Amino acid sequence: MPAAPQSRPRETARAAAGPSGWGSQNRLKQLRAFCHAARVGSISVAAEMVSLSQPTVSLQIQSLERELDTILFERRGPKIQLTPEGALLFELAQPLVQGIDGLQETFAAQCGRLDRGRLDIAAGESTILYILPAPVQRFAEQYPGIELQLHNVTGRDGLAMVRADEVDLAVGSMLEVPDDIRYIPIVDYRPTLIMPLGHPLAEKSQVSLQDIAEHGLILPPRHLSTWRLVDLVFRQQGLSYQVRLEAGGWEVIKKYVALGLGISIVTDVCLTGEDPLARRPLDAYFPARSYGLVLRRGKFMSASSKRFQALMTELFLAGAERSDQPLAAGDDSFEDGLLG
Repeated sequence: MPAAPQSRPRETARAAAGPSGWGSQNRLKQLRAFCHAARVGSISVAAEMVSLSQPTVSLQIQSLERELDTILFERRGPKIQLTPEGALLFELAQPLVQGIDGLQETFAAQCGRLDRGRLDIAAGESTILYILPAPVQRFAEQYPGIELQLHNVTGRDGLAMVRADEVDLAVGSMLEVPDDIRYIPIVDYRPTLIMPLGHPLAEKSQVSLQDIAEHGLILPPRHLSTWRLVDLVFRQQGLSYQVRLEAGGWEVIKKYVALGLGISIVTDVCLTGEDPLARRPLDAYFPARSYGLVLRRGKFMSASSKRFQALMTELFLAGAERSDQPLAAGDDSFEDGLLG
């Protein structure tokens, strides 16, 4: 009687899965935990983000290291840092994890639907007040099923949220773009001198930096890029200047300028035409400031993020055509941090 053929279900399953069970259902969980930990540099924070315990996430990452036969993180107490192999895996895995996590929304969008989901946007107060109202209103009207969340944060906090994937994108202005950040400028605004009505400089058709240096300035706090830009331009011209008052936010600055406490240099994004202020353009001395989208480089853009970008571009392109205002022409920008 011939021997019955031996059954090899486990070997067959392992062969189908690939080396070390690479096709297992647990792989996505491992990679998701790994990518979160890589971004935030902490196992405990990554565990909170995926709603698991810290030991569970640690075991998932350790299992991934065993199966890949490599070390993904250098562990230094509570802090972790990617090894070169870990950095390579992060580069490969991050787009895959984000693509799978956003698959349902992307599929719906490709089918012509964008009727559910959430869009988180970080921005400074001035951006929320002056730039976002029109695109947010248009987006909400077209996609009522998408929950919108605006996070009113400082520039540093906004960049931190972008890097940690706590928001889908940020909107603001940048001077210098870090290597891990992608900046998509959409609209430009002009640098403008503002002063109280009746101010001596309001009588001049053209105002020079020498004229401005003779009057006290109201500027944002000195740790912000606006201050450093003003300081750079005056120093390049060999001029000294006096800051009479530091104040945060364009609305606050406009208020105190109108009260006669000083003059200021702003971008005309904050000027409505109804302000009790005189203004003069400063294009000859200061570069135009671009505002646009700020994303983590390599981040998978969700369908709602792409649609919001398209809406902003459409709206500001139409506005530029009506006012002959130039649009930003590329990725060259001049901010060292996200501004309001």
